[in-house]
Amino acid sequence: MKILTGIQSSGKLHIGNYFGAIKPMVDLQKDNELFTFIADYHALTTSKDSNEFRENTQEAVLDYLSLGIDINKTTFFLQSDVPQLMELYFILSKFTPMGLLERSHSYKDKKDKGIPASHALFSYPVLMAADILMFGTEIVPVGKDQKQHLEIAREIAKKFNNEYGNTFIVPDYIISEDTSIIPGINGQKMSKSYGNTIDIFLSEKELTKRCNKIITSTVEMGQPLDYEKSVIYQLSALFLDDNKRLELQDRYLSGKEGYGSLKGYLKDLIFTEFEEAREKKEFYKDNMDIVKDILSDGRKKAQSVANEKMIEVRHKIGLGIFSWIMFLAMEH
Repeated sequence: MKILTGIQSSGKLHIGNYFGAIKPMVDLQKDNELFTFIADYHALTTSKDSNEFRENTQEAVLDYLSLGIDINKTTFFLQSDVPQLMELYFILSKFTPMGLLERSHSYKDKKDKGIPASHALFSYPVLMAADILMFGTEIVPVGKDQKQHLEIAREIAKKFNNEYGNTFIVPDYIISEDTSIIPGINGQKMSKSYGNTIDIFLSEKELTKRCNKIITSTVEMGQPLDYEKSVIYQLSALFLDDNKRLELQDRYLSGKEGYGSLKGYLKDLIFTEFEEAREKKEFYKDNMDIVKDILSDGRKKAQSVANEKMIEVRHKIGLGIFSWIMFLAMEH
């Protein structure tokens, strides 16, 4: 099955990114054909500094490679290395009703956070549709907040297919209910734009400080703690199996521990989970030629698929005097 996943290169990865996108990707690559990309075009919607943007893109590449991507099983590439995506993005905009975009929750939320209401931000779902439809994607793992964007991509694919014949696979999506909304240190959804993240590659000292900032309720010593409403528990549970979760629940209900101790426990879970990833990241930092070769291979594979799809699309809509000849050649 063809599966696509990507993440914006808009800053340091946090544990919400990991459980919402990266871990599912690592699990899915075992038995599926995976396309994984760094969404640097998307990240441009909020970028204001080119140097910072380049650094963020490099960090995202290193992070993905360090956190378990298998380049032998996954086509890994930069979104901007496949310029055909921008052509498809424009073509698909013809099949995107304004009302469909105006109902986008994500656009409204980002405007409310003070992000400038640019066309790039408004048409974000159309570029996301191009990402998905270009590679024949059958399944897209998404967080709950991205479900609407997948529904938009489905609508665009259907409208194109109805007008020009069966061209795009209408993609489906999977949502992990356990990790659909991962809270940040203030209890809201973990997000860079909220400034409430816990980054994956923090030093142990920095991680301790970050965990200590998690907002908690006031409870008298000796009283049981409500694990169901505890951000500390919700984050800790992501790293635990069922038995370990039950043990942690008992610790909350015992009245023998305060939140300070439980924050230390969460810090240990996070730091231990990503120990191997930190070592891999240092290796890739010291061997950037290997990273460049990986991206070069991914670019070639992704462009090959994109070229074939765009020959078909251009032929279907009547663009290019040679599209018809090339399409016939592909058919035979």
